[in-house]
Amino acid sequence: MKRPLEDLRISVTDRCNFRCTYCMPLDEYPWISRDQILTFEEIARTAGVFAGLGVKKLRITGGEPLVRKGLPELVAQLAAIPGIEDIALTTNASRLVELAQPLKDAGLKRLTISIDSLQPDRFRQITQRADLQPVLDGIESAREAGFGQLKFNAVVERGVNEDEILDLAEFARANGDEMRFIEFMDVGNANSWTSEKLVSQREILKVLRSRYELIERDGRGSRPSQDYSFADGRGGVGVIASVTEPFCGACSRVRLTADGQVVTCLFADVGADLKGRLRSGESDEQLSEFVTDIWQKRADRYSETRLIQMNSPSGYTPQNRKKIEMISLGG
Repeated sequence: MKRPLEDLRISVTDRCNFRCTYCMPLDEYPWISRDQILTFEEIARTAGVFAGLGVKKLRITGGEPLVRKGLPELVAQLAAIPGIEDIALTTNASRLVELAQPLKDAGLKRLTISIDSLQPDRFRQITQRADLQPVLDGIESAREAGFGQLKFNAVVERGVNEDEILDLAEFARANGDEMRFIEFMDVGNANSWTSEKLVSQREILKVLRSRYELIERDGRGSRPSQDYSFADGRGGVGVIASVTEPFCGACSRVRLTADGQVVTCLFADVGADLKGRLRSGESDEQLSEFVTDIWQKRADRYSETRLIQMNSPSGYTPQNRKKIEMISLGG
């Protein structure tokens, strides 16, 4: 597949202070040792190599990226790379009270905040160890720091939080922000995915249209979400439908794991070792050739294959495909 290489998602840690049931449900994992985690300098050098290949957008992820000490320092290094036009970060917002302003000052452009429930008890149940109020405080700190319009992500699971679709949409609309609903996906091997818990894009939009008039936005391009504006102009909403309406053919994203693996698909079972080449003294030109070869040979279309299997008589069994855990990939 000849897809443009435009977006690099950088996981800076596999650690997280939450244990969300759809992402990182186990209490403990075989953590990556500290000496195997890429340094900020290694990450910045790698991002520079990708920028030379056409990448213009960077997204910092985790685990939870804000548990990585000194993150504003990395943001400043990334912001100084020629060709990089946009740096975003996906976070659970639990540490934004202390970090929102330093990140903004360092050059972070945009924030995406995960929030799957506005009910304190349910929020605690989903995250297994977190309280809602620190997240709400972090969101307010992001606004005070001047981040402007925020984006929120909510994974929708049947029997868990599908009754909050309208409440979550209104939460975003209240400040002119954007809410993106995500179909429950079988990322990794630990989240006990089943299609019975899937709430499809079609169902989500039906609920939204029961209250709001939505205007579909043109020019989706390589974005993972189908986005809509509210007719009254207050914010927007989107749906990431990786399961029921896959978008593999338009995907322009590549991922760098915290331990330096290049991964071309969210559902990949293996990555290509870039860290070893970084630490063995290869030149930027050699690293560029390595990445180019990986991207040109890219043929992954997991979501499309999954949908075909789901609609087949034999059905789809997620346990038949081992995948890298979300904590390493960073979403």
